[in-house]
Amino acid sequence: TNSHAISGDENPEITLNGNQPYTATVSGNDESTDLARLKIDAEGLNAIEFGDSDELKLGESVIAIGNPLGFELMDTVTSGIVSGINRQISINDKSMTLLQTDAAINSGNSGGPLINKYGQVIGINSSKMSASYSETSIEGIGFAIPSNETAKIVDDIMEYGYVTGKPQLGISCQDVTETISKMYNLPIGVYITAVTDDSAADKAGLQSGDIIIKVDGEDITNYEELKAKKNEHKAGESLELTYVRSGNEDTVTVTLDEAV
Repeated sequence: TNSHAISGDENPEITLNGNQPYTATVSGNDESTDLARLKIDAEGLNAIEFGDSDELKLGESVIAIGNPLGFELMDTVTSGIVSGINRQISINDKSMTLLQTDAAINSGNSGGPLINKYGQVIGINSSKMSASYSETSIEGIGFAIPSNETAKIVDDIMEYGYVTGKPQLGISCQDVTETISKMYNLPIGVYITAVTDDSAADKAGLQSGDIIIKVDGEDITNYEELKAKKNEHKAGESLELTYVRSGNEDTVTVTLDEAV
């Protein structure tokens, strides 16, 4: 299911077909990917098969199953198509790569499956665009976490208790906005307020007061852009950071740590 669907609930309840409720235990939860793994003590359950989300094509038929607006509409099925692939969407300050669909997704669908014509799960429904994104009317723009990413995350949670391979720099920072830039005569970018001892940033020689202005040769203007560039890499891979220190520009190669 989605991490946000069980937020603050240590013992969520799962209701199976036939309205039989079970108290579940949370055997893994990763807020950064918005996925959680729940476990119940039950027998005779059949596992649905994961499909290959990397093989999806635009226009493929899909259906979404869930409980929009609560249990009164339990097991609602909506149909649509794959409307977009590899959409870079920021949700609650988290940058995610998602599938887009026009199958109706509403509050209560979170954590439910997006299923292809073969009956395979190709995504975990997670969000939709609403009027909060725009002043214009919005219909039929929903998002799901791709099945290939979901399968890897679930496997990691089962084996290690956390999601492996997530990159980490080891810095605390704040944005140098255009207003701050003009006020203090600083370059627009990401100002490092602290560097964690023995972190990737520390080993590369970055210091408090440095302002990161480029990642892998491309300009960045805020932390969200820095994070998105960082998340294109895995732990153990390297990226190139261009920064300004005391008015002087320099470039350093950082080998990313694994976030645990």
